[in-house]
Amino acid sequence: MKRRLRTEFEERRISRSFPVRQRAAADLAEWIYSAPFRLEYDVTVAAYIPFGAEPGSPALLDALIDRGVTVLVPAVPGGEPTTLDWVRYDGADSLTRGRWGLLEPTGERLGTDAVRAASVVFVPAYAVDKSGTRLGRGAGYYDRTLIGLAADVVAVVFDDEVVESLPAAPHDVRVGWVLTPGGGFRELG
Repeated sequence: MKRRLRTEFEERRISRSFPVRQRAAADLAEWIYSAPFRLEYDVTVAAYIPFGAEPGSPALLDALIDRGVTVLVPAVPGGEPTTLDWVRYDGADSLTRGRWGLLEPTGERLGTDAVRAASVVFVPAYAVDKSGTRLGRGAGYYDRTLIGLAADVVAVVFDDEVVESLPAAPHDVRVGWVLTPGGGFRELG
């Protein structure tokens, strides 16, 4: 069931035109300036660098930096990783292609526990339901990363990817918030 849903959402994303995705990315970045979270100079936020047709762009990360926060983004460790490593994001110029062609910062890897310093964590998703169930890519990296975090967790999706319900497994970690281009931040649950 989840595999079929991932395929459907991915196909829908790919069918969006580049200008539509660009506008959505700009809107998502703009919402950072009215975030319902304290985003100031002594705050650490974890986020992600969009891949393929995922919503967002480095502009969202740049908006966070503009607010003065420290931004951490994931880097996929070599071998058979079970959790994500984290690197400080210092701007789009610091990005290079890493494992599986994903963009990653070239800075020092801070370890898998660095995310524990984050008060807000933005996570990618194919969809999220109104109770906070998140449909990810299926590898479980974020579910393993989010276990036990005290941070506010925000799934970033397109507006039509907030749905009534999604199938959930016992290991799925629910998110408390969603950020969409047209609706901004909404609390879930």
